[in-house]
Amino acid sequence: MTSDESVGRLTAVLGKIAAAEEVREANAGPVTLVAVSKTFDADAIRPVIAAGCRVFGENKVQEAQEKWPALKAEYPDVELRLLGPLQSNKARDAVALFDVIESVDREKIAVEIAKEIARQGRAPRLYVQVNTGREPQKAGIDPDEAVAFVDRCRKELGLAIEGLMCIPPAGEDPAPHFELLTALADNAGLDRRSMGMSGDYEKAVIHGATSVRVGSAIFGSRTYA
Repeated sequence: MTSDESVGRLTAVLGKIAAAEEVREANAGPVTLVAVSKTFDADAIRPVIAAGCRVFGENKVQEAQEKWPALKAEYPDVELRLLGPLQSNKARDAVALFDVIESVDREKIAVEIAKEIARQGRAPRLYVQVNTGREPQKAGIDPDEAVAFVDRCRKELGLAIEGLMCIPPAGEDPAPHFELLTALADNAGLDRRSMGMSGDYEKAVIHGATSVRVGSAIFGSRTYA
């Protein structure tokens, strides 16, 4: 994909988000677009930054380390989010590099993040990932445990949890999952909900997303090694 194509796609996505915002509740607030740049190199990302996008997401710490320190030096106002599962041995690197970690999905990771925040004096904003479909192969807290887990993160570990994140099961209507995440966030006293990807981000906006994670609809199809 050429830079012109990615910028055109970015414009189209922003237009669809704006249209979906018009449909949902008037007091829901603006939606943040997270451009998911995993598998794409710096040359593919720069035109999207130049077009005005300032929030990006990556799935793997190591891949992000290879391209984002230089990009963030060029564009210091860019926000970088970790969207993929975090291994405990990568907590140090994640806290050092990312501005937001959306995949706090179990006690062990929360503990390691808390240790690194104390050690580094740098505190990324945090989301708890909820496994709304209760899929055994997928990361995330069980919905029945999510509110209590957020409470423990706050009270026992001193973590400032900002919101909840989910990835609905493939092939299912995502709307019930979006509604569940919104209800859980409300119950936990959280006002940020990261939900919706390239195939369903408009529906996510209508159902209460405050950020959507869009990759292929901006950058095009991915080639995996």
